Amino acid sequence: MAELIHQPGCTVIELGASYDSLDLDALDEVGGLLLTQAATADPPRLVLDMSQTGFIGSTFIELLVRTWKRLTERGGTMVLCGLQPFCADVLRVTRLETLWRAYPNRAEAVDAIGRH
Repeated sequence: MAELIHQPGCTVIELGASYDSLDLDALDEVGGLLLTQAATADPPRLVLDMSQTGFIGSTFIELLVRTWKRLTERGGTMVLCGLQPFCADVLRVTRLETLWRAYPNRAEAVDAIGRH
């Protein structure tokens, strides 16, 4: 499950526990939310709060890349926060941590993206 939170200067998407390739319903739900917000958020700034997400798979990583591309096409940006150890390792191994800044918590991420 994912929750959408509108804050001044950005949109926060708080992600749920697990987004692996085996849970297609969860991936479909969060994928629709991410891509819709990437196309419509005003301003086009997303904070993905992953503090409750313990596991991600390749399909979810593809969704992150697609979301980021859609945002950058609109002149926007995306940051991550609250990365759990497994998720941080996956992003580091795939070198995707070079695309998105990661912050320890939501408050720091919202502050940073608001200054962007």
